This record gives sequence, structure tokens and C-alpha cells, in this order.
Amino acid sequence: MKRFEFIDKANGVLGIERLCQTMGVTSRGYRSWKSRATSQRQRDDMVLLAHIREQYSLSLQTYGRPRMTVELRELGFDVGERRIGRLMRDNGIQAVRSRRYKRTTDSNHGLAIQPNVLDRDFSAANPNEKWGVDISYLWTNEGWLYLAVVMDLFSRKIVGWAASDRMKKDLAIEALKRAIALRKPPPGCLHHSDKGSQYCSHDYQKLLAEDGFTVSMSGTGNCFDNAVVETFFKTLKAEYLWRRQWQTRQQVVSGLFQYINGFYNLRRKHSTLGWKSPEAFERKAA
Repeated sequence: MKRFEFIDKANGVLGIERLCQTMGVTSRGYRSWKSRATSQRQRDDMVLLAHIREQYSLSLQTYGRPRMTVELRELGFDVGERRIGRLMRDNGIQAVRSRRYKRTTDSNHGLAIQPNVLDRDFSAANPNEKWGVDISYLWTNEGWLYLAVVMDLFSRKIVGWAASDRMKKDLAIEALKRAIALRKPPPGCLHHSDKGSQYCSHDYQKLLAEDGFTVSMSGTGNCFDNAVVETFFKTLKAEYLWRRQWQTRQQVVSGLFQYINGFYNLRRKHSTLGWKSPEAFERKAA
């Protein structure tokens, strides 16, 4: 079977007779194999492959075998990971990843520091119970673009974000204001950040106090204290940003809107959410 498949793919390069002789089979045997009716299993595989290609495109080429299996099961297909993995492998479909991730935080300042109330407990029973925030940097041919995000730790949903060519306190404030306007969190919502000057600034802390947040900050130089938001940045860069050369900052901003609002929040499956998207997870909990 494998030899006949090879001959079929190579036909036109050396010719059927030559290929059959090289592979140690008869041309009659090849023609018999070629004329056989496609089995039901093969027809089912062709249907599955068409859906795999569609979901692969919709996922921005980020889905591997586990997420692809969940997606197809939600579409009504009774399939297992091994079968999906075989079809993806045989057809060269794999999640696109790139580069390693690094980050820096400016904590060399004399502003007030708050204790680590979160203490790496990223679980939450309800939306707007715990928020995680952070800033990262993205390269374009125009120079750096800085991205500030606010994540609801209950669903891993990005509820506010802002981008700028300058990493100042206004960037973090803008992301927070957007999140507050969208979610209207109750008093006591836990706000966790690193000790960067943007988050320790008087204006930022004043905004937190006015809206009744409980403030929490990571330990010095310990990225694991804000691991969930760190993971988002790593995913964003590996799955999307590092896969092309960005010419302008505006191109990146448009791409961020597409990824965050159009894919990450609405469609991307998370293993920690039972293979649901942030949006679907919140709807189920409502």
C-alpha cells in the first residue's frame, strides 16, 4: 500500500513502469490498486481533513492535535487525538511556533511597593474577582511598541489593553481604564502587577484606590508571581507576532486587535478552562 502511494505521488517524474520496477511491484498490481473504490474510512478522512484545514486557518495556524481534536468534537465529529494527529502529520499541518521569550521590568524606583496578596493563587471563583496586568514590548521596523494588558484570571480573558511607542504610566492607565469601563468590577477586585514604575506611580495607584481595588504586587525579580499574564505574552508572540516582519506600529496594533479580540478571547481553547475559549467559559459560568 505504501509503495503504491509513493508511486502514485511520483508519477510523471520517472514513469509508472520504471517506478514499479524500482519499488519491486508490478504495474498490473499498481493499476489494480489505483482502480479500487475509496473506502468509507478514506472518505471520512477526507472530510475530516477539510475541516482540519479550515480550523487550522481560523486558529491562525496555532492549533496542534489536542486543540484541533476539541474543535472537531464541538463540530459533531466523534474522533480521537491519534486519528487527528495522523491526518495532521501526514498532511504537514502543525502549530507554528517561533523564538524564545524574554522580558524586563523597571523596578528601580522609589515609589511605594505593595505586598503580594495573590501569592500565585491564580484561581478565581467568579469573573472580576482577580485581575492580572503587565506590559511587554514588540518590535517593528519603526521601533518598539509597548503593550499593556489587563487579564481576568477567572477566564484568562483580556478585558483591557493599550499600545504605545512609549512605556509610560499613561499606557498602563489607559489599559486599566478600558478594563474598568468594560467590566465595572466590584469593590475588592484583586489587582496584581509587578513592581514596575508604571504600576507603582501615584496616578495609577490613585485610580486603583478610587475604584476600590485590592492591590497586590509580585516579589522582586520573580516572573512566576505573574505567570498567567506572562504566558499570554509568550503565546501572543510565538503564535502570532514572531511569524512575520512588522513594518509599522500601526500594523501591529491592527494585528493585536485581530488576535486578542477576534481570536484569543473568542476562539482560542485553553486546557486550564476545560478546552474552552475565555468567552465560552464565561458564558457557561453565567
